[in-house]
Amino acid sequence: MKDHRNILADNIENILAALDDGIYLTDVEGNTLHVNPMYEKLTGLKADELIGRNVHDLIQLGIFDIVVHPEVIKKQKPVTTVQNLKDGKRVVLRGYPVFNDGKIALVITIVRDVTLVGQMRDEIREQRHLISIYHGQREALQEGSEDGVYTDPQIQNIIKLLTRVATTDATILLLGESGVGKDRYARMAHRNSSRRNEVFLKVDCGSISENLIEAELFGYAPRAFTGASSTGKMGHFEIASRGTIFLDEIGELPLTMQAKLLRVLQDKEVMPVGSSVPRKVDVRIIAATNRNLEQEVKEGHFRADLFYRLRVAVINIPPLRETPVMIPHLVEHFLTRFCSKYNKDIICPEETLKFFLTYNWPGNIRELENLVQSLVVTSESEEILPEQLPPSMGVSPSDCSSSATLYSSGQSFKEIMHNLEKRVIQQTIDKQGSVKDAAQVLGINRSTLFRKMR
Repeated sequence: MKDHRNILADNIENILAALDDGIYLTDVEGNTLHVNPMYEKLTGLKADELIGRNVHDLIQLGIFDIVVHPEVIKKQKPVTTVQNLKDGKRVVLRGYPVFNDGKIALVITIVRDVTLVGQMRDEIREQRHLISIYHGQREALQEGSEDGVYTDPQIQNIIKLLTRVATTDATILLLGESGVGKDRYARMAHRNSSRRNEVFLKVDCGSISENLIEAELFGYAPRAFTGASSTGKMGHFEIASRGTIFLDEIGELPLTMQAKLLRVLQDKEVMPVGSSVPRKVDVRIIAATNRNLEQEVKEGHFRADLFYRLRVAVINIPPLRETPVMIPHLVEHFLTRFCSKYNKDIICPEETLKFFLTYNWPGNIRELENLVQSLVVTSESEEILPEQLPPSMGVSPSDCSSSATLYSSGQSFKEIMHNLEKRVIQQTIDKQGSVKDAAQVLGINRSTLFRKMR
């Protein structure tokens, strides 16, 4: 009977050919001794192109970007790495030393294709991103209508302008302090547009690192940079195509990105990172900032041409301290939402509401919303009591801004609201200079305004 070792030696190539993994054999010097058919299939490289050639030479020729042979020889133990091939494939290399009399005689490298795994991982990541976008939209819709909170005449006029502009595809620029609710107005514009049934995508320009923002906004081509997906990636503008993209804090954009954004506005196309072929996008742009862009332009921090492109429909949103009539309605709105979310039943009595009305709200509506949420979460009673409020809200009226001093101790809620209305009317008349113009701004006729003045 033939020696079993001879049988093994005679059939070693057949054995390697039967394996599902690619096999690459090298001697201790790195010379290629054998590759099996699966390796040829995985890599597209032929055996007669490789056998007899040294792996170091193959790297210099650009056929391989990395091999495990040198590390296996150096470490005298198995080594694993990822190799990128010319055709865009990625394979995992697992190199094992084969010893003879205590010394390495051969290195056997097992090769597996992980391109599909990487593609699936990228697709899953992209799907999660899209799901998070639509989840955010659903939550915004489930919050319920906020129309009832916009009771201030100044705000009502802003909303009328916003809804008129929303029916067009004009770029909207929302200006206002941080926390005034610019994202709410952006969503309102989207709901009143012809794109209402498409995606609304909010992008916080100030939260994306400068070295990633181009890829995030415009996407990238396959393998555009180290660590990039082998299939490329859509940017925010492509994801939002046919819908609305809301660029919050646009004043934070680097100047280089401002130039690229200008191209989107002018040509309706984006250029992915690593690509030379532009892609058309059909997207409505709403931008917002708390910066003074005119001053930024003068100081060279913001491109003048981009500013003029954005300044099509400009809407200035006043801070909450200038629209105190909204405060009681906002408190009620947020209480309703958070009580429903946390399964509680809490009210804000008039005694406590007076402190809301006298506070200056430097954080605007966002600060009010966060405070109400905190009070609902932490309250152990069915009423929000004055002692539950932050110390900064317990100051006396004389310590508040003159524009925020609304009541004297002991006033009822009805008296507080009467004083608010009186103040709004007086400020509007002072600003407009005539009863006729004031009535037009407030959205009431002159006879009603004269009656209220009396």
